[in-house]
Amino acid sequence: MSHSYEPQEINRREDKSIRARMLISCPDRAGIVAAVSQFLYEQGANIVQSDQYTMDPEGGMFFMRIEFDLQELEQRLSSLQEDFTRVADRFSMRWSIFRAARRKRIAIFVSKEDHCLVELLWQWQAGDLDAEISMVISNHDDMRSLVESFGIPYHHVPVTAETKSEAEQKQRELTAGKIDLIVLARYMQIVSPKFIEQYHNRIINIHHSFLPAFVGGKPYQQAYNRGVKLIGATAHYVTEELDGGPIIEQDVQRVSHRDNVNELKRMGRHIERIVLARAVKWHVEDRLLVYQNKTVAFV
Repeated sequence: MSHSYEPQEINRREDKSIRARMLISCPDRAGIVAAVSQFLYEQGANIVQSDQYTMDPEGGMFFMRIEFDLQELEQRLSSLQEDFTRVADRFSMRWSIFRAARRKRIAIFVSKEDHCLVELLWQWQAGDLDAEISMVISNHDDMRSLVESFGIPYHHVPVTAETKSEAEQKQRELTAGKIDLIVLARYMQIVSPKFIEQYHNRIINIHHSFLPAFVGGKPYQQAYNRGVKLIGATAHYVTEELDGGPIIEQDVQRVSHRDNVNELKRMGRHIERIVLARAVKWHVEDRLLVYQNKTVAFV
C-alpha cells in the first residue's frame, strides 16, 4: 500500500514553494503536539514530517520540528505567524517558521587549507547543499581562481595583528544584510565577540579535534605524541568561549601506532570536511535547535 503513495510524496517534496518548516522549543507539558497539529489543520496545512524530543519528562524542555505544505504559502505566511502567536503564548514557546524555497545565504571564511572549502563547493554544485554561497572571504589570495571558477565572489581581506580590527570591519561591511550563515572552513583567525553577537548561533566552525581534546597548536603532533587510537573533528557554533560553543556534529576514525603525523593529518582532513558539510547542511535545512550550550539535531 505504501508504494501507491510514493509518487505523490515525491511531487510534494519537489514543490518547495508551498513547503515551510517550524522549529519550536518550550517547557514540556501535555497538549503541545495536539495544539500545533490542530492549528496547522485549521489553516489547511498538510504536515509531511514531524519530529520531537523531550529532555526530561518531568519539567524538562520540549523541542519540535515540523515540515508542512500550505497552498499560497508566501502570501499567507505573515498572517499564519500572527495567528500562531496565540498558540505560542499559551505554551511559552520560542519558535520560528522558515520557507523552504528561501535558500539561506552563506559566506565561507577560509585561510590556506582548502579541503573544507572544496567539499562545500562540490556539494553546493551537485545540489546536495540547498543554499546560496554568496561569497568567500579569505585572509590569503591563494584560492581566488578556484572560487571564481564556480562563479562565486572572492574577497581577499588580509589580517595582521596591527590591522585585525580594520579587517573585521571590512568583513562586516561585506556581509552586512547579505548573509544568513558564516562558515569558518579552517579560517585560522579568532572572530571578535562583536562579530559573534551579530551572528548569534549563525557562525559554524570546524575544529580539528574531537572536542574536548588537545588544546593549543599542533594538535596532530600532540595526538601522535600521546599515541591516540582515535582522531576526530567537531563542528560547532561559535561563541565567545574559544572552541566551547554548542556542538553540532562530530566523527572519529580509528588509528594505530603505525600512522605517522602526516597520515593523521590526511585522515583528519577527510573527517573535517565531512563533519563540517553535515553541520552546514543541517543548519540550512533548519534541523538544529540550540538550548543553553547544546544542540538538538533533527536528522
